[in-house]
Amino acid sequence: MKKIVFVVILTGAISMLNAQPGKPVPKPIPKPVAKPVSILKTNADSVSYVLGEVVAFAMTEKGLGDVKIVNSTAFMRAISDVLGKKPTLMDDVTANSLLNIYMTKLQSDKVKPAIEEGKKFLAKNKLRDSVKTTVSGLQYQVLVEGQGIKPTAVDTFVCNYRGTTLDGTEFDASANRGTPLIMAVNQVIPGWTEGLQLMPVGSKYKFWIPYNIGYGVMGNGPKIPGGAMLIFDVELLDVKKKQ
Repeated sequence: MKKIVFVVILTGAISMLNAQPGKPVPKPIPKPVAKPVSILKTNADSVSYVLGEVVAFAMTEKGLGDVKIVNSTAFMRAISDVLGKKPTLMDDVTANSLLNIYMTKLQSDKVKPAIEEGKKFLAKNKLRDSVKTTVSGLQYQVLVEGQGIKPTAVDTFVCNYRGTTLDGTEFDASANRGTPLIMAVNQVIPGWTEGLQLMPVGSKYKFWIPYNIGYGVMGNGPKIPGGAMLIFDVELLDVKKKQ
């Protein structure tokens, strides 16, 4: 809840500062203040208004406060139905799907500059002779080609890695934890799932992963912004076959 700050203008003090020494200080002439007509006549009215503020501020923080989009009639109908324990106009699955699509669209518009920046880089990067591009848009470069087995989607991999954003900012690295990453191949981002299956054990690859097979438009925490193209240096140390 945002606090409302009342600014008090000390007209008397200002008059004293502006007055010349030895001269009387004129008294300020008070201005009439109109009394607003309030709908908050009872304590319940006031609490209701505060609850409305809470909802509105929460919506604004989530990017849902555009009055051009929100239909106040439908909005109040939903509140009335829920508080009145009436049947809602749509089931939970439909409601969640609609909200997810809407939120994704809002976020996509917000991170469009980052998406475009990544696309421009990848379009130029794929022209390099050492860079290969897959159907999904994953780009990779073989730094060291190993001689071991390749993992499948159901296997577990062991690797060292370092991840950066396009501007070179490191957001994660196995060296920072002092231990390799051990995970199932199908439990990482799609770009990794695809790229790891190209690597024989003992290999070192560089991945350039577009946002749509990375962390999408939502990103992942403060270090990986939405729409970001990511760069990884990956060394595949071992593969544990699924039993």
